[in-house]
Amino acid sequence: MLTSTVADRRKLFVDAARVECVVEALRCSDREARSRTLAWVVMPDHVHWLMQLRDGNISRCMQAFKSRASRAFNLHTGAQGSVWQRGFYDHCVRSDESLERQARYLIENPVRAGLAASVGEYPYLWSRWPMTPETSPAEDSQPR
Repeated sequence: MLTSTVADRRKLFVDAARVECVVEALRCSDREARSRTLAWVVMPDHVHWLMQLRDGNISRCMQAFKSRASRAFNLHTGAQGSVWQRGFYDHCVRSDESLERQARYLIENPVRAGLAASVGEYPYLWSRWPMTPETSPAEDSQPR
């Protein structure tokens, strides 16, 4: 799981068009066969990305993602300069059960942050595992 934070923790990703700049960069990474996305959540000031690395190394993959998202964001908003803090946080997940647990953590993040009242209410997230307030990863382990 990877986490990248906006420079100065500015709340930049506050509407669908801005979030789409980030989401399209994630999709592009998958299309370029750098990654296989399993889940993501775009929060106002950071992004969590659960993925499997397919090619290259994590640092190059994140560099490409952040660069593409920054260019799209700046083009969309007319801003200039860096969108992201330097570096990123990573956590290696070693089992399928842990993958599902991490996906659940991502999906619940907006609830913990007070941006949504329940799982599934926040619009800027995706998981390959269907997750609703009534299910747990163990009950809902098969991707559809």
